[in-house]
Amino acid sequence: MLNYIWAAMIALGIIFGALTGNMKAVTEAALDSAGEAVSLCITMAGVMALWVGLMEVAEKSGLILKLTKKLSPFISFMFPRIPQGHKSRDYISMNIIANILGLGWACTPAGLKAMEELARLEEQRGDPAYLSGQEGHCKDSEKIRVASNEMCTFLILNISSLQLIPVNMIAYRQQYGSVNPAGIIAPAIVATLISTLVAILYCKIKDRICRKR
Repeated sequence: MLNYIWAAMIALGIIFGALTGNMKAVTEAALDSAGEAVSLCITMAGVMALWVGLMEVAEKSGLILKLTKKLSPFISFMFPRIPQGHKSRDYISMNIIANILGLGWACTPAGLKAMEELARLEEQRGDPAYLSGQEGHCKDSEKIRVASNEMCTFLILNISSLQLIPVNMIAYRQQYGSVNPAGIIAPAIVATLISTLVAILYCKIKDRICRKR
């Protein structure tokens, strides 16, 4: 869907530029933006290498393991049906830690692994993780996989995650000449703290409603 939206915006911009006699400006803007994109990618690659390297150091030194243990009560609170010692708990913790540090690219692998383990957990439980014979949508022999309650909760937490150091935003601001690139830290902490609290409240309310059904 996003591809269609971006394609439509680009097409409208070109058409508008042609109709208003500004094709030269459109061409110059496209070339300038291409150069800025390359420069931004180089900047982000350096920032990414730095923080991913720090994450590797933290993991090798045992810091991630210690933080994971510290997060165990929170994981148990948010995911009471995930048994202690399950692999998904470690991946969820690593995802949350990476998100808190603003390392969106570093939290993605852990997030995918967490989803895989949660899917396996549903299959092991024998819970109705599959809906079969949906009228008008599939045959009786077909199965449609649906997200479990834990998967939905994890996704909501991942999207709304608290960020102490918004690395991406700081890099963008620095790239485009901000006088104080790190000035975004305080507002980001407040905004993501509120979003995380709302997400936790929403998840617990929905979980209680589901349990009553």
